[in-house]
Amino acid sequence: MYDKLFHPPVALTVGLGFKREIASLAEMHDFLTNWTTSRRGPFYRNAVEACSLALEGCITRDEARHALVEFAEATGILWPEIEPVIVARAVARGHGGYAA
Repeated sequence: MYDKLFHPPVALTVGLGFKREIASLAEMHDFLTNWTTSRRGPFYRNAVEACSLALEGCITRDEARHALVEFAEATGILWPEIEPVIVARAVARGHGGYAA
């Protein structure tokens, strides 16, 4: 089973900006199986086929991972390599509650 793990996992944006990491062929299969029917196209079909072939041992897990990355890029769900940063700064308050 460990030989079917991705390194590194493929990070995807799901829902309203939530991150999901796909770390194995089994997780890839589960994700693709549950992908919305209306958004299935050639990159989707390629990823599904690559996953199946990798599970059968016909291609490497890295080739399947690459197909998943291509699908994620094409559909705009690949998590950015640089994680978004939320900036918070302290504000000094003067008299009357206004920022100084």
